[in-house]
Formats: sequence, C-alpha cells, structure tokens
Amino acid sequence: MELTHLIAFNLTLLAALASPGPAMLLAIRATLSGGRAQGLATGLGLGTMAAIWTLTALLGLDVIFTLFPWAYLAMKLIGAAYLLWIAWGMWRNAAAPIDTQGTSAPRRHAFRTGLLVNLANPKSVFFAASVLVVIFPPDMTLANKALIVANHLAVEWIAYSVFALALSTKPARDGYLRLKPILDRLAAAVLGMLGLRLLTDR
Repeated sequence: MELTHLIAFNLTLLAALASPGPAMLLAIRATLSGGRAQGLATGLGLGTMAAIWTLTALLGLDVIFTLFPWAYLAMKLIGAAYLLWIAWGMWRNAAAPIDTQGTSAPRRHAFRTGLLVNLANPKSVFFAASVLVVIFPPDMTLANKALIVANHLAVEWIAYSVFALALSTKPARDGYLRLKPILDRLAAAVLGMLGLRLLTDR
C-alpha cells in the first residue's frame, strides 16, 4: 500500500460525505437544532459507524451477506424501520419549539443516534468493500488494514467536526429556527423516502 492509495481513498470519502444522504441530513439538523456540542457528538457517532463498516468490509462481512442473503435482508429491514421511525419523529415534532440553549439532548444520545443511523444502512458495507477493492492492492497486511480504518475514522471525525463548527454560528442557527417546521418536514420526507427505498431496493 502506498500514500497515493490513501489519498485516493480520502478523496472518495470526502466526495461521499458531501453528497446528500441520511448521515449528512442528521448532522445538519443536529448542529442547527442542538448547537455545536450536539452536532459534534452526532458527527462522532456517524464517523465511528462508518469506520466500523470499513473494518467489516476489510474482514469480509460483504462475503457473509452474499452467502447468507437472509442476514442482509434482516439488517435492511431493521435499518429501514429505524430510518422511518426517525422520519416520523421529525415530522411529528416539526412545529414544536426546541431548547435554544442546546441542552435538549444529552451528548451520549446524539452520539448513539449518529451511530445507529449509519448502522441502519447495511449497503454501506458494500460501498466500503467496492471502494477498497478498486483503490487498494489485494495483498495488504493487518497493519495496512488497521491504518485504513484509523484513517477513515480520522477523516470522518475531522469532516463532521469542521461541518458542525461552521454551522453552529448564530446566523445559521437563527435561520434554522425561523424555518424549523419547513426544514424539519423536508428532512423527515427525505429520510422517509430513504427508508422506503431501502425496503424496496434489492
């Protein structure tokens, strides 16, 4: 494994992070509604699970899903149900006021939510596996694999932390508070569609 492999991997990760999806949607809402600390904790949870998916891909979990389709189906159903549950909660509480001091949810809950949202999408392991196969050589040592996972964790944590710091400014938060019912219902609709898509995609 060479440095160029890690650079290519990191560029791919940053491109994936920038694309709209349940993880980015959750990070945006957590930061704007709960403040910097909640946004950071949510991002740490999202990044941790993403790195765990890369670890499982390196250990061959994608092969297990291929050999045992029922295991993949079970994870997909659970993940879709969780995303739909989050979407329903966001829609139902869209018009409710939030704690403007950012103390509405403990940080451990924000971390856990970030962890579970990325856990809810078992397709992540196939994404990780395909990226790893394309970018890295097949004959990697255990040390190389450990470095890839640690690198992935660092990139995710740094990216979400920068994102939370940028969005936790007063103008960004005030704008969110003004548009909260609309933005929360839009976010709920997107998450709900992602959950339904997870149910219907093969």
